[in-house]
Amino acid sequence: TIGARSDLENVPIDRLQAFYRKYYQPGNAVLTVAGKIDEKETLKMVNDYFGKIPRPERKLIPTYTKEPTQDGEKLVTLKRVGDVQSVAVTYHTPPGPHSDYPAVAVIEELMTNEPGGRLYKALVETNKASSQWGFAPGLAEGGFIYFNADVRKDNDIEAARETMLATLDDLKANPPTQEEVDRAKARILKNWELAYNSSDRVGLTMSEAIAAGDWRLFFLFRDRIDKVSVEDVVRVSNKYFVPSNRTVGMFLPVDEPVRAEIPDPPNVKKLVAGYKGKEEIAVGEEFDPSPANIDKRTQTGSFESGVEYAFLSKENRGDAVVANLIFRYGTPKSLYGKSQAARFAGTMLNKGTANYDRQAIQDKLSELKANVRVSGGRSSASARIETTNENLAAVIDLVAEMFKSPTFPEEEFEKSREESLARLEEQLSDPQALAGEKFNKLLNPYPKSDIRYPSSLKEDIEDIESLKIEDVKDFYNTFYGASDATFSVVGDFDEELIRNKLDAHFGDWKSGSKYIRITDPYIEINPEEAEINTPDKSNSMFFAGMPVKVNDSHEDYAAMMIGNYMLGGGFLNSRLATRIRQQDGLSYGVGSFFNGSSMDDGGMLGAYAISAPENTAKVQAAFKEEIHKVISEGFTEEELEAAKSGWLQAQTVSRSQDRSLMGSLNNNLRLDRTMAWSQKLEEKIAQLTAEDVNKAMKRHIHPDKMVYVRAGDFEKLKKEIKP
Repeated sequence: TIGARSDLENVPIDRLQAFYRKYYQPGNAVLTVAGKIDEKETLKMVNDYFGKIPRPERKLIPTYTKEPTQDGEKLVTLKRVGDVQSVAVTYHTPPGPHSDYPAVAVIEELMTNEPGGRLYKALVETNKASSQWGFAPGLAEGGFIYFNADVRKDNDIEAARETMLATLDDLKANPPTQEEVDRAKARILKNWELAYNSSDRVGLTMSEAIAAGDWRLFFLFRDRIDKVSVEDVVRVSNKYFVPSNRTVGMFLPVDEPVRAEIPDPPNVKKLVAGYKGKEEIAVGEEFDPSPANIDKRTQTGSFESGVEYAFLSKENRGDAVVANLIFRYGTPKSLYGKSQAARFAGTMLNKGTANYDRQAIQDKLSELKANVRVSGGRSSASARIETTNENLAAVIDLVAEMFKSPTFPEEEFEKSREESLARLEEQLSDPQALAGEKFNKLLNPYPKSDIRYPSSLKEDIEDIESLKIEDVKDFYNTFYGASDATFSVVGDFDEELIRNKLDAHFGDWKSGSKYIRITDPYIEINPEEAEINTPDKSNSMFFAGMPVKVNDSHEDYAAMMIGNYMLGGGFLNSRLATRIRQQDGLSYGVGSFFNGSSMDDGGMLGAYAISAPENTAKVQAAFKEEIHKVISEGFTEEELEAAKSGWLQAQTVSRSQDRSLMGSLNNNLRLDRTMAWSQKLEEKIAQLTAEDVNKAMKRHIHPDKMVYVRAGDFEKLKKEIKP
């Protein structure tokens, strides 16, 4: 973690500066560059920018402290305001570079995987817990493995704790089977390969290996996972998964403690010396992410049912490909009162089909080295696909079965419902959730009889508690189909093969009802301030905002976009971050946001800040001061030029990332646009002057017409300052 809050608040500035000067030095840093690059030119740039930094004279002292061997099981009980119970178990584990660590990773996967994991079956399927999860980071030194289960307030947490401990202890009496180990390894290796195929993720992932000792540990971990045997898993579980090596809560002494000695990190240099990786994967092409080139290479079309598609085929690292399929359904009238049925219909798509149960679907995805995320909302359902060229066609077959032949198993529905209820109940006392709920209601003052009415957390809980599996099935049968659907693919794939697959599965799949979009027009709101007290919460949340009559076709849209970027959308370089976070030190995170509708006549400008409750009023005052400065004084040409450079560069980076580009192409299908629209917007922004931006911001932003929402433990604060 980042440490105790009191440490952060009380640390002297000279200690922070000394820490910075000691550790933020070239001799303690590694620069990782991932992607299709010119190595010679990149190294020259690195040397130009970083080579001039002088080598530090100070010497860092190697870590000499070590976690002592634990002598008995520990029990800790925490009591604090909240709405969902949790029980957690953690064990000390060997360092990430140690030969035992891969088996630890396999154990975490086979215990927590859904729906086949042992803890999932023991806790969630028996309704003792609403959800469970775990993780086991591979650290440079001795680390830990962590298991967690959430339990609704009305359920018995002791029963969940006993079941959790019994399931973990049962590893010794009932060792994992070959099938369990193979399944866990397949999922770990699948995710490793998907990350390795993505240039924007491989660098981030490899940085963890660098932190553990050496970049080659990234590849060594894959190789070691591949070799993990059932015997390895049994040996490691017997060695580390013993009661005296875990923390659940209260300390319990025993007559004969069984200690688990945590080994020291191995010599990483010797470990990886002479290491040779596996065969090279395809490196991909040097893709030009300009809007004109994207349009030139994008193929579009449609099928009889109404499905529109956009294909952008290009050579990718590891033959990677991503796709996005969105189905739209219903009308404002026919969808009224069915929000939760719509959401659960989408949630249940991957829980069972005519030919696969939930576990079989997961196993098939592991076999195909694919990730598929399905979801449903009030008026649409979607599937996001990530896989490779050779497997895309088979993945589409599987996705088609999920959407066209779901079985909606009742036991899976009950588990999903319990998980949703626990998640919502957990937010009932959360400042950010409650502030967001109130902010949404003030900005969308629709009556409950309108489908655009923003429901509360409590109303969502009531709706889910009354929801039946029959409601979900009825919704699916009434609304699902491909009469209004869009499909985008970006990456390495066979266009003709995928076009034929789409036509075969969705070309004649008609929807049961027509689709009419739910409109979201500009509306006037009443300015208002709201304060929500959230007892025993250390953080507070602040929101401010207002509707603006600016959509993305408005003449002021470009000016408002870059104006918001300078106000708070550009984060650390923005006005709000400079004033509230860096200068005044009031907020952990602050920023602003602006959106203009592509299909309606309005948009919204807003801001947010997370802070300690005692600083919330100061945050709001500083926000208002900065807004008034923007209106009265405006931005400078120097600010604008820096903002334009940053914003335009971000657009190029976004188009270089397949997942982002996939979303843009799908959105263009819906709006009947091409990337030429984006090019025109960028040209407009490039030509803006400070006067253009300042006039637009002054024309549309009115602090006295905004809503302001604060949520935090303000009652406690009032008691503390009361004379």
